[in-house]
Amino acid sequence: MAYDDLRSYLETLDKEGQLLRIVEEVAPEPDLGAAANAVSRLGDAAPGLYFDNVTGFTDARIALNLHGSWTNHALAMGLPPSTGVKEQVQEFIRRWDAFPVTPERRPDPLWAENTLDGAEVDLFKVLPLFRLNEADGGFYLDKAAVVSRDPDDPENFGKQNVGTYRMQVKGRNRLGIQPVPMHDIALHLGKAEERGEDLPIAIALGNDPVITIVAGTPLRYDQSEYEMAGALRGAPAPIAAAPLTGFDVPWGSEVVLEGVIESRKRELEGPFGEFTGNYSGGRSMPVIRVDKISYRSNPVYESLYLGMPWTEVDYLIGPATCVPLFQQLHKEFPEVQAVNAMYTHGLLAIISTKKRYGGFAKAVGIRAMTLPHGLGYCKIVIVVDEDVDPFNLPQVMWALSTKVNPAQDLMNLPNLSVLELDPGSEPAGITNKLVIDATTPVAPDVRGNYGTPVSDLPEAGAWLTKLQGMLAGRS
Repeated sequence: MAYDDLRSYLETLDKEGQLLRIVEEVAPEPDLGAAANAVSRLGDAAPGLYFDNVTGFTDARIALNLHGSWTNHALAMGLPPSTGVKEQVQEFIRRWDAFPVTPERRPDPLWAENTLDGAEVDLFKVLPLFRLNEADGGFYLDKAAVVSRDPDDPENFGKQNVGTYRMQVKGRNRLGIQPVPMHDIALHLGKAEERGEDLPIAIALGNDPVITIVAGTPLRYDQSEYEMAGALRGAPAPIAAAPLTGFDVPWGSEVVLEGVIESRKRELEGPFGEFTGNYSGGRSMPVIRVDKISYRSNPVYESLYLGMPWTEVDYLIGPATCVPLFQQLHKEFPEVQAVNAMYTHGLLAIISTKKRYGGFAKAVGIRAMTLPHGLGYCKIVIVVDEDVDPFNLPQVMWALSTKVNPAQDLMNLPNLSVLELDPGSEPAGITNKLVIDATTPVAPDVRGNYGTPVSDLPEAGAWLTKLQGMLAGRS
């Protein structure tokens, strides 16, 4: 099932019992952030939350945690709600191979019902803004799709970036934005500022669930997020031209903001409770001027809770981080079997691989750190054998405890890049990275005593099936 807008996804969540509608009146702070924090503790089937009775807002519709469980993530991908995480990653990989799927340009976008221009532009008139965590430096838009184009090649559809970046509300028509240096929008802004020009952008809020997924997926610089959305949806992604910039934005968005990142202008931004489970400090960041707002009548405002893992952001970004790393590694090393990079945006990744020769696993781990996503993340890479499931943490811990000789299997790589939000980096943005080789040595590496492994009895598979059937019958 392909969703063309956020509201059709909400209907499915509701029908599947995966949306809790909170009818009693709640305070915007601290209730909304506290509820989003609490729901993430309900486990892998946690529901989304919908609020429409919020103190101080006469007509607010606020959605939280819509991707915040494996059940909801499966429904976002049009899969049965019971689909397991490993199976979701495998299906993600299968659909990835359908890329590119050309998007469909549609007339009469849903967000074109109402507009505010010039002096009328006021974010507070359209959005029910609130802080998620008590020490946040202000209100944040953190689940938007931000569209920008390469100033040197503006007609190249593949180089038009659709990404998710945190944006602090700084006034009725001003936002602060954090463009992490290794992200595409930072490259676009750098090129614009070299010319002394503003960078035009469009910001789409309240999107269909797959657009939100691809906006957080680390694609190659020239890969179109809309073409990838079509592959993941199984149908062309509907898009329309934003009226001020002409940029391609999702057809079914709730709200579209248009304006520019002002050239060479910086202001204090932050702090913000981030995906690392820590507040980022205040930093000098670029500033957006919003010149036009287009929006659906009675828009639904969707926000993303971030904090101590696991929260919604971890479910949202998990498969979207695993699959690009797997695809890029597997292209160069067909021996790579699977990648689990679901831990804190992939700051820790687990890779299973076959080996060609001694030392091969270490080379795979180093390469992962130099992929587009690995440059800013992949601080610790654990490499395991092909018969170890990287999604099965007891198996991974067994490999770490029995296959690793600290004298020879730890590679400490100094002074490499990492995103500045990593609280362990010193100075911010620089860290040592670690490859842990937890694989069985192969020739010419003949270390250790691995010649007599215990293997499953031939009858174990049949017994597993029998016992599962007995348990199912009992329940």
